[in-house]
Amino acid sequence: MTAVSLSFVHDALPMRVVFGAGRRAELGAEVDRLGLRRVLVLGTPEQEAALQATADGLGGLAAGVFPQARQHVPAAIAAAAADRARELGADGCVALGGGSSVGLGKAVALRHGLPVIAVPTTYAGSEMTPIWGLTEDGEKRTGRDRAVLPRTVVYDPELTRTLPVGLSVTSGLNAVAHAVEGLWAPDGTPITALMAEEGVRSLLAALPTIVERPDDLDARAGALQGAWLCGAVLGATTMSLHHKLCHVLGGSFDLPHAETHAVVLPHVVAYNGPSAPAAVAALGRALGVAADPETVAKALAGRARELGAPTSLAAIGMPRDGLPSVVDRVLAQPYANPAPVTREGLTALLEAAY
Repeated sequence: MTAVSLSFVHDALPMRVVFGAGRRAELGAEVDRLGLRRVLVLGTPEQEAALQATADGLGGLAAGVFPQARQHVPAAIAAAAADRARELGADGCVALGGGSSVGLGKAVALRHGLPVIAVPTTYAGSEMTPIWGLTEDGEKRTGRDRAVLPRTVVYDPELTRTLPVGLSVTSGLNAVAHAVEGLWAPDGTPITALMAEEGVRSLLAALPTIVERPDDLDARAGALQGAWLCGAVLGATTMSLHHKLCHVLGGSFDLPHAETHAVVLPHVVAYNGPSAPAAVAALGRALGVAADPETVAKALAGRARELGAPTSLAAIGMPRDGLPSVVDRVLAQPYANPAPVTREGLTALLEAAY
């Protein structure tokens, strides 16, 4: 693109990021900076001890703890968290954890308008987006609202050192999927394209080291930076086929969120790649392979396999007889995608992923 033809609109999201090893110790100062006095600390049941420790560290700034976050943000749990926030008179939320915790914080923000501070412990990237999601009766609904965008994100690589290797890998590949969708998004810009390419490169450089040395702080920091970039790309662009498929698969069959993204991504790249040459070129550079759809898709699948990620829907619990219903649901709501989305194409894609 020449300087004369370069023309685009880039809508930057307001976000304060505090990044660095040990920076979680500054959480209280960040709560105070926003003028909050009673925050509800949210997370999953497995994180209850860490949530309580976080609340204790905040002292009088913490209203309480809600350790019931679950993947795909079930509507009933979101309602219970919102009710708890109201009962405690909370004026904000601290979401500690991955996409499930941040997603629950967003659900409370959506209902009550309470500001969210995110403290990510995975590479999901949800903390960088104004996208919310709720699951009810096997259907996952998503939307965008600036009210749910975290006001501050505290990235502390030390918090990810104990993240299990398997979850580190799938969480990182989930973030890569955000960048990939941004590369072929209809509202992508040269800025989001640069962020996406560097995000993919950073994550795929860091993950092998994390597999070999899980407590390597430099690799953990590199992965967090990659997740930040990939999440910011998702927050600035429109989701396409990959995320639509993963939302239907996860919401309808309660499949593990990050693992679903890791499995599906190479197949969507193979499907969309011929219609998205610029995206394929960027991924080829990030992966260090030839810029053609088949090579890039195989390279992504190969990296996932080398890192020990699941590589089939069957391996993560998807029933084969559920595939036709996934096709029906994905086709039911049109959305932007670089390649035409057809019943035959989706069926072949899902059979290959299965």
